[in-house]
Amino acid sequence: LTVDPAIEAELVAQLATWREERSSADVEAAIAELKRAAIDGDNLMPPSIQLAKVGGTTGEWGAVMREVFGEYRAPTGVSGAIGSSAGLADVVEFVKSMAGGPPKFLVAKPGLDGHSNGAEQIAVAARDSGMEVVYSGIRLTPEQIAASARDEDPDVIGLSILSGSHLDLVPDVLHHLKEMEVDAPVIVGGIIPEADRARLAGIGIAAIYTPKDYQIAKIMREVAELAATHRNP
Repeated sequence: LTVDPAIEAELVAQLATWREERSSADVEAAIAELKRAAIDGDNLMPPSIQLAKVGGTTGEWGAVMREVFGEYRAPTGVSGAIGSSAGLADVVEFVKSMAGGPPKFLVAKPGLDGHSNGAEQIAVAARDSGMEVVYSGIRLTPEQIAASARDEDPDVIGLSILSGSHLDLVPDVLHHLKEMEVDAPVIVGGIIPEADRARLAGIGIAAIYTPKDYQIAKIMREVAELAATHRNP
């Protein structure tokens, strides 16, 4: 899926027009009442309906809910995951032989994509290959990913994107990595159309993986070799 930028711009313009034509005072009053009801534990349906009637958006409604109740983040990660070392023996030996100790592999999911299975399978396989893995979960901003890379100093950064927004998110991540002076190679995995592979490679992506690249041991070997090259260019 590739979204036409013109369609995105049109929808953003429509939202801006919608906000200009509604009564800001009515929206602010409805948001205030919704927040009060949430804090007091009252029924949220009446103020939610009122907010919708005066032109409030789901984003504004959600912002109130997050402010009052916090944001739920489902448990994700690799520490307690049970993996399989099948086929990874050669990678394990290669990782053990690397000068400077095991490579650090930062796995991240930018944007609103919540499908974490693929990223976590890769992260677990990297862990079972002897790498040090940094995985912060889903729905991260490009700025958060870059900041994590700056602080963790990984040998390789892996981005998992299945939302179709790779042509927007990947350049944004690279921009922030450059701003924070992170020079680790970046690889991308997800639903990447063939037509987009050259564009991603052209902006500096070191490797691209799609669902047809299902040989985990091969991917792990390539990640380890990429880390070794980064350490000793």
